[in-house]
Amino acid sequence: MSSLVRLSNAPLVRNLVNYSLRSARLISSSQKNRDAATLDVSKKAAASSSGAAASSVGTGRNWVSYGFDRKDETNDRSAMNASFFFTVTLCLVLGSAYWAYVPDPQLQDWAQREAYLELRRREAAGLEPISKDFVDPAQIVLPSDEELGNTEIVI
Repeated sequence: MSSLVRLSNAPLVRNLVNYSLRSARLISSSQKNRDAATLDVSKKAAASSSGAAASSVGTGRNWVSYGFDRKDETNDRSAMNASFFFTVTLCLVLGSAYWAYVPDPQLQDWAQREAYLELRRREAAGLEPISKDFVDPAQIVLPSDEELGNTEIVI
């Protein structure tokens, strides 16, 4: 509910809209032949400059890096595939499967089963579920009233 109240805040929504408009890539649907500016460049100069640009990039098509290697497309793609394989497949899938099927490390299930077995045994023997003298009262050492003084005792 509080997130809805925060989202209804007008300056926040305005900032989000402004940010999304700044980062959006708008597509023009106008005809390119009328809007494009043309330059008269000789064919030899255009061929030599395009050949140099294509050889420096390494590929003739448009390539956007995944952020692992900005110079080599194959290294970039290999690093991306390897990192996503390790993070998604190994960490998330196999890690969650391991966590789901790992034995009980704190033995809570075992303790509960043992408690039910002990209750069943005591009921069959006709005893109370928990004895009031679970610990022998002669073994308990309590402080005297003088030792306690003004200490508050909460039971």
